Amino acid sequence: MTIERLRRFIGDMTSLVGGAWQDRDEGAIVDVGARLLGELVSHDDWLPEQAARVPSHGYAQNLLWCDPFERFCVVSFVWGPGAATPVHDHQMWGLVGMLRGSETSLRFVPDPATGALAPGTLTRLAPGDVEVLRPADGDIHQVTNALKDQGSISVHVYGGNIGAVRRHTFDVPSGQPKLFVSGYTNRDVPNLWDRSAEVRAAG
Repeated sequence: MTIERLRRFIGDMTSLVGGAWQDRDEGAIVDVGARLLGELVSHDDWLPEQAARVPSHGYAQNLLWCDPFERFCVVSFVWGPGAATPVHDHQMWGLVGMLRGSETSLRFVPDPATGALAPGTLTRLAPGDVEVLRPADGDIHQVTNALKDQGSISVHVYGGNIGAVRRHTFDVPSGQPKLFVSGYTNRDVPNLWDRSAEVRAAG
């Protein structure tokens, strides 16, 4: 396992949000960030085991890194077989990269007259795929592990500290929102900064 890939990705994302943040250039962040995340999830040799444990049911949202100014965070989303989220939103941009297995994302569109949510586009992600989520484009969706007999893992990047923001789940027939704060499953985050072994190896 080489956590160097994750460390490099976090450095690249920090440079990206630092450069674009002054102008709030969300388009540049998600476009370049999607390419960076696609490169990260095209390799499956870097995610620490502690952030990859598949629950027997449900799902785990593990924090891998949060920017000190909460401009972005990186999360591993680990799915039990057939697990699904409630219908929910994000209140910030997001990038979802598939690392292992497969998941589906079903978008919902509010009816302007009644507020009820109608199913929209269904996207299925395979390893290496990246999906972009932007509130301005409609980011209400439900995500499901497409595999009924094994776990799946996706890596998410959000434009804030996703576990500590008030966002919503939705009742589909009425469209009625309900506030929630997701939090994180893990208590410890990976140690990205112990480079002692590589420094020793370099002599």
